[in-house]
Amino acid sequence: MAIPEHPLILVVDDETRMVRFVRMNLELEGFRVIEAHNGLEALERVREDLPDLVLLDVAMPEMDGFETLARIREFSTVPVIMLTVRGEEEDRIRGLDLGADDYVTKPFSPRELASRIRAVLRRVEMAGMIDQTTPLVIDDHLTIDFARRSVIVDGKRISLRPTEYRLLYHLVQNAGWIIPHDQLLSKVWGPEYRDENQLLRLYITYLRKKIEPDPSNPRYIFTERGVGYRFVDFRRKEGEEETNE
Repeated sequence: MAIPEHPLILVVDDETRMVRFVRMNLELEGFRVIEAHNGLEALERVREDLPDLVLLDVAMPEMDGFETLARIREFSTVPVIMLTVRGEEEDRIRGLDLGADDYVTKPFSPRELASRIRAVLRRVEMAGMIDQTTPLVIDDHLTIDFARRSVIVDGKRISLRPTEYRLLYHLVQNAGWIIPHDQLLSKVWGPEYRDENQLLRLYITYLRKKIEPDPSNPRYIFTERGVGYRFVDFRRKEGEEETNE
């Protein structure tokens, strides 16, 4: 996916003053901005205007941000950053579980918001650029075809979010090697996220649930405690064992 020079951002918030504040600052940063003031209006704008990214407030009347996000995900993979005055980890995890790409807590600085938007857009663009010509048969259970953006588990194609796909790509490309937490965060999310270990753990959990026969006893993605993660070395010689610490 190629990101345009001036990305179109949909700002969804029922507070008019907040929408004006965000719009003014994003336009100063070179973004184009459209508005929606409730969940139903947001769904219409996503369908009709095809924004490059959605900034979605959580605390809206009638249809809150979580319900709006869930309905967006029924028909669109547009990147979504959740905006909220609440900073509880449960809210953040709920948003990510529903398909959010990032989470920003109010109050935030305009520069921070612009930086987060660019980081998410970079991830989406890079995920679309990943390519390999030969499918990787990890074993009888798992096959990965990066050229077709296809992951096959037990003969069935599974759906990965762009961030999950990019995370899997970097793990597989370094199969057999430990990737430290900060390096993996920088590669997948960007240098702004080097210390977001909880975010990384969450997405490792997502990936394991989708590709592992038994997520509680991983066959492919190993945890190197206190250091990072390692993908099974599927190119190792027959008879050599791979163990998880």
